[in-house]
Amino acid sequence: MDDLRKKYLSLISGALDETTLEELRVQAVGKKGEISSRMRSLGKMTPEERQKAGPALNALKDEVNSALAAKKMALSDAALEERLKGEWLDVTLPSRGARQGSIHPISQVWDEVTEIFADMGFSVAEGPQIESDWYNFDALNIPGHHPARAEMDTFYTHREHDDDRPPHVLRTHTSPVQIRSMEKIGAPLRIICPGRVYRADYDQTHTPMFHQVEGLAVDTDVSMANLKWCLEEFVKAFFEVDNVELRFRASHFPFTEPSAEVDIRCSWSGGQLKVGEGDDWMEVLGSGMVHPKVLQAGGIDPKVFQGFAFGLGIDRIAMLKYGVPDLRAFFDSDLRWLRHYGFNALDKPGLVSGLSQ
Repeated sequence: MDDLRKKYLSLISGALDETTLEELRVQAVGKKGEISSRMRSLGKMTPEERQKAGPALNALKDEVNSALAAKKMALSDAALEERLKGEWLDVTLPSRGARQGSIHPISQVWDEVTEIFADMGFSVAEGPQIESDWYNFDALNIPGHHPARAEMDTFYTHREHDDDRPPHVLRTHTSPVQIRSMEKIGAPLRIICPGRVYRADYDQTHTPMFHQVEGLAVDTDVSMANLKWCLEEFVKAFFEVDNVELRFRASHFPFTEPSAEVDIRCSWSGGQLKVGEGDDWMEVLGSGMVHPKVLQAGGIDPKVFQGFAFGLGIDRIAMLKYGVPDLRAFFDSDLRWLRHYGFNALDKPGLVSGLSQ
């Protein structure tokens, strides 16, 4: 054992790189190494011999392992020192010019929409992205058999313990914020609810996570005429046109009655969208008068108050206004794309100064 100790401590001390050191480790304490072989031979010894040789072999193994670890650290420190000699920076050189960041088109359109509706007297309301089944569906008059409640459309959270309560969901729309706002503020009420929403869908015009803004106005004398004026003013301001023609088509949403899908007159010339002219129509949002059951769920008496509501996709109108062909590009984190479609960080949208600088 003294010969083994002298042999390996000498070889470890003279190792010049980590590859050689690893070869020595395998030779000494590897599975088939000399010291490991000696330790396996303990089983053939008498108890008296084993009592004497066992501690000596363990001490030898520990000493060799300690020498290997110390040498490895010394080689690493030497390699780092050598690298630092070749890699250096002259801190007296002038710095690189600072690059100004860009505002993402989603953030830009979010601010534009908020600015327009704020001018009409709407305040911004927010709510949790993980919602209870009641706020996301039941309070909005969405029945249990509705396709939107199926797992193929909605992301449900996992519940640790089985019980009778339905699991929470990643909200499929920002409508739950309307219920929470009615509970908290009551009526009259005028809010918009922008935020992230989640649905199990993915293609060129759909992603599992996207952005939506919904509006709600509740008062004693709210009508479809108020809804139509509000949406006309929004479309004119957002697309920055003087005149626009909207078409309201009868539809069905569980949370509004009557319900209407809204189209805008437009034309496509050379792949460029022009709003307010042409012979084409394009659907942009859904709307309607708030269903009495939804008002009741929010703690408001439907015999006294009425309301209108609408909802549109922020990502979708951003694509239309700024000519983005693929919705998925919004979430690719591609700096080249952002430099092309991004906005100046210092230009805040405003109805006086202009929404899109």
